[in-house]
Amino acid sequence: MPGKATRLKVTQTPTVEVRSSSLPATAEKRPYADFDRMVRGSVARATGGVSPFGLIETWTDWAMHLARAPGRQMELAEHARTNALKLMDFSATSLAGGSPPKPFSPKVYDHRFTDPGWKDTPFSLWQQGFLATQDWWDHATEEVRGLRRQDSDRTRFLVRQLLDTVSPSNFPGMNPEILAETARTGGRNLVEGAVHAAEDLLHTLSQAHTPPPEGYQPGKDLACTPGQVVYRNDIFELLQYTPQTARVRSEPVLIVPAWIMKYYILDLSPHNSLVNHLVGQGFTVFMISWCNPTADQRDLSLEDYRRRGVMAAVDAISAIVPGRKIHANGYCLGGTMLAITAAAMARDHDDRLASITLMAAQVDFSEAGELLLFLDESQVAFLEDMMWDQGYLDRPQMARAFASIRAEDLIYTRAVQRYYLGREDLPTDIGVWNTDTTRMPARMHSEYLRGLFLENRLTAGRFAVEGRVIALKDISAPIFVVGTESDHIAPWKSVYKTRLFTDGDLTFVLTSGGHNGGILSEPGHPNRHYRIGHRAAGALYVDPDSWFATADQQEGSWWPEWIDWLSARSSGRSDPPSMGAPARGYAPLEPAPGRYIHQT
Repeated sequence: MPGKATRLKVTQTPTVEVRSSSLPATAEKRPYADFDRMVRGSVARATGGVSPFGLIETWTDWAMHLARAPGRQMELAEHARTNALKLMDFSATSLAGGSPPKPFSPKVYDHRFTDPGWKDTPFSLWQQGFLATQDWWDHATEEVRGLRRQDSDRTRFLVRQLLDTVSPSNFPGMNPEILAETARTGGRNLVEGAVHAAEDLLHTLSQAHTPPPEGYQPGKDLACTPGQVVYRNDIFELLQYTPQTARVRSEPVLIVPAWIMKYYILDLSPHNSLVNHLVGQGFTVFMISWCNPTADQRDLSLEDYRRRGVMAAVDAISAIVPGRKIHANGYCLGGTMLAITAAAMARDHDDRLASITLMAAQVDFSEAGELLLFLDESQVAFLEDMMWDQGYLDRPQMARAFASIRAEDLIYTRAVQRYYLGREDLPTDIGVWNTDTTRMPARMHSEYLRGLFLENRLTAGRFAVEGRVIALKDISAPIFVVGTESDHIAPWKSVYKTRLFTDGDLTFVLTSGGHNGGILSEPGHPNRHYRIGHRAAGALYVDPDSWFATADQQEGSWWPEWIDWLSARSSGRSDPPSMGAPARGYAPLEPAPGRYIHQT
């Protein structure tokens, strides 16, 4: 069949395995290519993984397009004049003893000016001057005709980073809260803050692992749902949790967490543990606990995580609970990997999945939020060279990227609290988990950045598994998708796109909260709400704004909705399965949470 063979070849040509190198094949053969990569890797470590070439290109693109737009320049001049007049009027009235309304307000996520002292003169004048400047730059970095949208957004982001360094809240003599605390304690807050600063500097230089505080220890206080490790390889451990009910749902649940952090975000304290809640509702639950890779594991690939990770877990569960389909749940990057796995299984006629749940997980990355601000060819190549040199993307490099997205709170507010007010960070379960970061193997992270984020292959019909293309629309198992309203890592409209690229039965839930907090929405959690909608198989597409307008807000947690959804797609109840299956090679190895959770 020559014609058929030709079509197959054309289809598969662009879907060959994602390259772990940014260099063209010809460049890799050049005699000094490794030397060049070593130099760039050294520069990358010095800049914290940020490409200076990408930044220069961004500023140049914005400045040149603005320079050839005299009308836009006049508009900005008028905007500056308007802001200046507002500021002058506010200042004159305030200095005369009045209480005029403030013309500029902080952004909703900016908590630097919440202290009542910012209402008083002269602090209110400094605050309003800063916010007026911020407002002008927000306007100046809006799109200009011909300017790439990514460069426009990135310029705004960079300006925001620069402005944050000169916020009056950062300076003791301009921050009323710091001045009041200094007067109250006789300067003891500054002494204690200096001690905190010295401790943090030493920790940054040594990169020593900080043990969790008392009362927040994984395996004892967190990640403490009883269970057993029933399988282990070099990539993951499979945890099976001990049943808490006399009878259980016949179909087990497999949870695939992200590998950028440790799994126990889904098994925090007993009261807000999704795992503990599921087991308490009568489900047999299995959890993947990923390893924290070292430089020796630099060549682990996306395919390794799929085949020797998710598929190995599916095979183990099929042996432990034979004859039963599996409810699969993927969170964040784990959800993306689960979608890839499910599509490959559908293509190969493997029908072992009873349902698929994707929590804050993206399958299309064209609108992947503020993380896209860090990614272009120059930036990815820069990261690749750094990972090529050290074998992985290290924890501090990832932590800085996530913190800079919300620098107002995660960097500057924390710094003021810790260094100027002398206050210790109060431990919380989610805070301890948030600092327990992991590394990313060089090859896998390069493939992820290029194949998914940069080239968006999964929804473009160019993502191959085992040399053959996969398509999300092949998935026939019912899908439950969860987005969170204020998610800046996986924006809910991006998560919603799963509805665009699948054809089967799909339920979409939009819950209050952010990327982590919205998922941790246990029953009884205060101030929670959600919206839910169902798309029948084969129904027409509804855009996210139209869906939002018609989906009524419901108070409370979305967890009961999901439990009911899973129960409706289960075949009934049965006796709990045994812990592991020793006769089939899955003997219990040790109690949960296992070893990998403790790797540093």
